[in-house]
Amino acid sequence: MVSHSNVCAQTAWEMLSEEEYSTRITTSCEDLDNILGGGISCKEVTEIGGVPGIGKTQLGIQLAVNVQIPVDCGGLGGKAIYVDTEGSFMVERVFQIAEACIEDLLEGHACKDQMQPKTFLSNIFYFRICSYTEQIALINYLEKFIAENRDVKIVIIDSVTFHFRQDFDDLALRTRVLSGIALKLMKLAKMFSLAVVQLNQVTTKFTEGSFQLTLALGDSWSHACTNRVILYWNGSERFAYIDKSPSLRSASAPYSVTSRGIRDSASNCKRIRMM
Repeated sequence: MVSHSNVCAQTAWEMLSEEEYSTRITTSCEDLDNILGGGISCKEVTEIGGVPGIGKTQLGIQLAVNVQIPVDCGGLGGKAIYVDTEGSFMVERVFQIAEACIEDLLEGHACKDQMQPKTFLSNIFYFRICSYTEQIALINYLEKFIAENRDVKIVIIDSVTFHFRQDFDDLALRTRVLSGIALKLMKLAKMFSLAVVQLNQVTTKFTEGSFQLTLALGDSWSHACTNRVILYWNGSERFAYIDKSPSLRSASAPYSVTSRGIRDSASNCKRIRMM
């Protein structure tokens, strides 16, 4: 007999209203925020993939800083969890991006608090993961950790696939384990109204007589996220492309990686406006 105690219906209208008022985290690039409907959405899992050097980790760090923008400055005033599987997290870079974020906020005169970069750093919970078994254990532990740290508003996994590509030989088992991880991350996003951002690597796939770049782990992993964004080069300029989303249309936007972090493309340089 099925228990109905935890099952409750929601109307489609309520779902649409929820979506419209869902909170988002700015990327600090206006064009990128625009195609994302205002930024990275809470309550959803967003996968961001691309070639090495395109700026995935930079974007991850930017989001870990931006989630902390105070509520009275249009932010969430939250904390971040950063799961580092590749050793690419650089604390000096976090400091640099936090400094630039504070400068932008103070320039807007919306925030009079004396914010310090060290405060931003102390609001990022960092986990260094060295194997897929550690990664599975951490994903299982996150629900308890976030329940005790309810101001966490984003979980960034950089990268979600690294250890599973390196050390996992049984592909059928890998698919099942990753499906379990995906379900847990989606549950966390909904349960705690937070954003989950999975950074992913790319691989080549032979399709229709030619090699094409595709995100790692193939089609079986493509259901593991709500939104999928692919970062790519077009000449010397970086672009982000919305590859999959139930609520956003496919679109591309240019962005730059600068000393201050993620910003508008140099060819379309407008100062970021804080809400």
